Amino acid sequence: MSFLDNLESNLKSMESREERGDQNSRDAKSRDAERARTQASAVFAEQLRKGPYAAELLKQATRLGYGMRTKVHLAWLGTTLRLEARGSKLELRPAPRGIVAVFIENNAEVRNVPVDLAGNAEDLAREWLASLPPVPAVVVEEELE
Repeated sequence: MSFLDNLESNLKSMESREERGDQNSRDAKSRDAERARTQASAVFAEQLRKGPYAAELLKQATRLGYGMRTKVHLAWLGTTLRLEARGSKLELRPAPRGIVAVFIENNAEVRNVPVDLAGNAEDLAREWLASLPPVPAVVVEEELE
């Protein structure tokens, strides 16, 4: 290998190391920002999971859904509480400034509202269930004798 080829190879190697270093520093900054956000929302996540608000919301959503002849499915996804009925979802997500209720229809976020964990859970359940699409009517054909 000639001197110039060796020099060119070394320069390319240094450039690629610098680019990787820039990418690694961007990745590290992104990871640090995500970690900080998670730590800031950890207090609210704990309050949501162990506090009385979530239990009352689940109870009221189930009760109101039963009255509407609608099954409400409940799931914890990490720190997020998800309620689902008729293709619509309500997610309670911890954020650095509190809990946010996110209304989702057709897998698209429609709106979000802040949640007061000291407030009335039934109001949120009613608001979400009122936004559900109507149940399709079942047509029963009568047999002709």
